[in-house]
Amino acid sequence: MVIKKKMMIKKSLKIFAILDFCVILLCLLLGNLDWLLNTQIAFFSSLMVTVGSYLGYKKNIKNRVEDHINKDDPYDEVDKMDDKYDLYSPEVSEEEINKSMKPIKQNHLSNLKSGFSGMASFYRMFGYVALIIGFFYLHNNGYLHIYSYILGFLIVPISSLIVGLFLKKGNL
Repeated sequence: MVIKKKMMIKKSLKIFAILDFCVILLCLLLGNLDWLLNTQIAFFSSLMVTVGSYLGYKKNIKNRVEDHINKDDPYDEVDKMDDKYDLYSPEVSEEEINKSMKPIKQNHLSNLKSGFSGMASFYRMFGYVALIIGFFYLHNNGYLHIYSYILGFLIVPISSLIVGLFLKKGNL
């Protein structure tokens, strides 16, 4: 499974590079270096945000899975994650189920905290800072061309769509 993920990541990066190379080639053929600068700054900042999001959520999921694993208990790990309050066993009454669900429903702050740690990871914040600095650099120096900037920014989402389509068809 890990090897399959690594292969998918490598193929995704390859598609990112191919699309970016096409945009670079287009900018060079048109002889517009301002477009080239805009597309590349937007592309790399978009890529940093995407990779930062991936790493942040990966770390968040890994931490949450490690919290649920108890190596001394022979109970199935998947069952532990699916039914950590033992709500589906036959001897549990409805009152016990309601009592067990109460902390889940009232635990909004810890749910927000666990989601926030992936959303506000250092890597993702670094990508957003790079995005803002790159945008202001282009704007303040008179190089900003909004259409080429958006084109460069869209390379990563378009590449992700292409990867998703290939994965759905099983060609990747």
